[in-house]
Amino acid sequence: MVTPYRPQGATVLAGLLCLGVPALHAEDAKAPPCRDDAMIVFDASGSMSGNQTLGIPNSQARIDEVRAALADVLPNVTRLRKVGLISFGPGPWNQCNVKLNLSPTPDAAELIMKEVDTLVPAGKTPLTTAVEQAAAVLDYRNKPGVIVVVTDGEETCGRSPCDLGKQLRDAALRLTVHLISFRYQTFSWTGEGSIGEARCLAEQNGGLYITVDTEQDLVAALEKTLDCPMISQRQFRMAAANTNFCPMRRGAINLAGARSN
Repeated sequence: MVTPYRPQGATVLAGLLCLGVPALHAEDAKAPPCRDDAMIVFDASGSMSGNQTLGIPNSQARIDEVRAALADVLPNVTRLRKVGLISFGPGPWNQCNVKLNLSPTPDAAELIMKEVDTLVPAGKTPLTTAVEQAAAVLDYRNKPGVIVVVTDGEETCGRSPCDLGKQLRDAALRLTVHLISFRYQTFSWTGEGSIGEARCLAEQNGGLYITVDTEQDLVAALEKTLDCPMISQRQFRMAAANTNFCPMRRGAINLAGARSN
């Protein structure tokens, strides 16, 4: 059975390569913003020292699970785009501390992990200020960019993530904000801001609000928000070298723009 199919993004690029179109022209096709600079906003507030299973001792603190997930994802992500880091929490006790650890840098996996590994959970959750600073680092008014927030809590420093989301939406050239909430779906930290506020921040800027419960789910969420949704670079190299190789994941694309199921 043949069903109508409209190839998009990476599919168009791969199809052009299969048809022998030079790479320069393939790059002109509209593709996901895989190479836009990105900032990770890392929650290292006091609650991140807790275990994942509430009330039951766990061998890993939440911050260690996030570290492990980042160590898994970053090597591939940082080959494709410049990535930087802002953390919040550590610093003077019970304060709203935010720190720029690293501006967007090529091949930054090791640099980011070095910073993340030294963080000691403490302080409150100035999520809004951290995202605001990440946007400024990305020069969001003049350049496209991506922000990925990883947190186990909500804003506790008196600001509104949703209000910031609207401000960024109105002023940004093209900014995407994703928020990954790392905690059980049945539990919410009782901060000043609500889950709805955090969700609004993401939705106002074309991003995803993802709730994850396990380290494995966190890896998947980081890949979905930070990694390039294109087919692998290995497949592109194979397509460029072999005109008979068409790396389509879901069916074959023909010249008529239809997909065979």
